[in-house]
Amino acid sequence: MGGTKLNGRCLCGAVTVTASPPGPELDACHCTMCRRWGGIAFLSTRGVAEPAFTGTEHIRRYASSDWAERAFCDRCGTHLFFHYKPHDTYSFPVGLFDDAPDAAMAEEIFIDEKPDYYAFEGDRERLTGAQVIAKYAPGKG
Repeated sequence: MGGTKLNGRCLCGAVTVTASPPGPELDACHCTMCRRWGGIAFLSTRGVAEPAFTGTEHIRRYASSDWAERAFCDRCGTHLFFHYKPHDTYSFPVGLFDDAPDAAMAEEIFIDEKPDYYAFEGDRERLTGAQVIAKYAPGKG
């Protein structure tokens, strides 16, 4: 995915997105909010700067915290993105993209909030909530 332009759309096609993830990796977030939002871990692209959207009149944003917002299509309900406001980057559900190549999972975050009923195989960085906040706080990485 790194540097590759990906084209995606919501379930009904009212919203489209073109994004260039910074690398070929994907991430998994196990935080309570992500799991409540999507039913399980949020599997996403890494932070994308300056994605392009069409159908913006159908994008609804929800301020899920002081530092982030989540968006969905108001016609079909598809989850569109997680926007990290301090870095102005967007993480997109990998399934949003029709042309997403296979990618390795690079990082699991909020591992301390992950329930026991699922687990992803493989070796990768696994960070607790406190470690995530320290690593990605405004002014860092």
